[in-house]
Amino acid sequence: MERGDKVAGGRLQDLRSYFRQPPVMLALLAGLAVIFFVAVSGLSRAYQAQREALGQRWFSRGVADLKARRFDSAVMEFRSALLYSRDDYAYQLNLAEALIGLKRTGEAYSYLVNLWDRQPEDGLVNLELARIEAQKGDTEEAQRYYHDAIYSAWPSDQESKRLEARLELVEFLLNTRGKAQAQSELIALEENMGDDPAQQERVGDLFLRAQDYEHALSAYRVSLKAERDNAAALAGAGAAAFQLGRYPQAQRYLQAAVAANPKDTQSAERLKMAEMVAEMDPFQRQIPVAQRHKMVVEAFATAGERVKACGGEAQATWEKMNPRITEAGLRRNPDLVEEAMDLVFEIERESCGSPSGKDAALLLIAKLHEGN
Repeated sequence: MERGDKVAGGRLQDLRSYFRQPPVMLALLAGLAVIFFVAVSGLSRAYQAQREALGQRWFSRGVADLKARRFDSAVMEFRSALLYSRDDYAYQLNLAEALIGLKRTGEAYSYLVNLWDRQPEDGLVNLELARIEAQKGDTEEAQRYYHDAIYSAWPSDQESKRLEARLELVEFLLNTRGKAQAQSELIALEENMGDDPAQQERVGDLFLRAQDYEHALSAYRVSLKAERDNAAALAGAGAAAFQLGRYPQAQRYLQAAVAANPKDTQSAERLKMAEMVAEMDPFQRQIPVAQRHKMVVEAFATAGERVKACGGEAQATWEKMNPRITEAGLRRNPDLVEEAMDLVFEIERESCGSPSGKDAALLLIAKLHEGN
């Protein structure tokens, strides 16, 4: 036993001497450092994962409340999410959206400008900045951001936002810059439009506001191919055809519009005027001579009532010509038709007050035949 103890003691002494050697001590310390580092890294990753999970949980709640338009709750939840991930792009963007919902655009603008610096090609950020600049009345900046939004990269599930951006830009231009720029944007938009009836109807409305009646009519007709009884598109097509002076076509659209929506008083008034033009225009093709003469006599009488009310040099001319403007007189001298109508148009253009009824119809007829 004593000999064994001595052997064991010697081995222990040798082992102690071995571990006291500098290289061995360094190796042991390095091993301990590695173990400690791995442990700390593991704890750090677990801590970070927990923080990310908490941030994602708050973010998911915020997204749900944002979709439900519960903006107060969404703002609180997105701010809570940012406590766990202060620089997260999506968290900041959604917080800005919620702040816009609360009309706290100043706070939202700060977040959006920061996000724009990080990703200037983000379509949604550009669109929201454009809307804020439009509200502020900064037309140059609003237009710039709208263009950036139109030509930005959009996720495939948000491609409709590009169209929305251009439509909003057109609305903005119509309200601030006038028709010319809006028309050019609309024409560019039309080239990339599909056949969706609702979109075509909206584009038609915008063309109508921009006073581009030909393109408006074209857009409404595309819409009506899919929805023949769409009262709004019928009314728009009728209005566009009316402004183009295509009164028979306007009548057809307006009759259908009023039938589809009897409360549409504006279409009903246009329809009445279009019918009046058709009844009073003596220069229509393929009408009997006797009917033409009757129209001229009635138009001359209408102009006479107006010139008597307003006076002026044309009254003397009208009174001098009046005895000859009868159906029998026009049969004897057909050249009087144009002479009489020239005077009618002159009276209607130059007389006092705003024309209405038959006088307004005669002005439209005059405009229809200008230069003929």
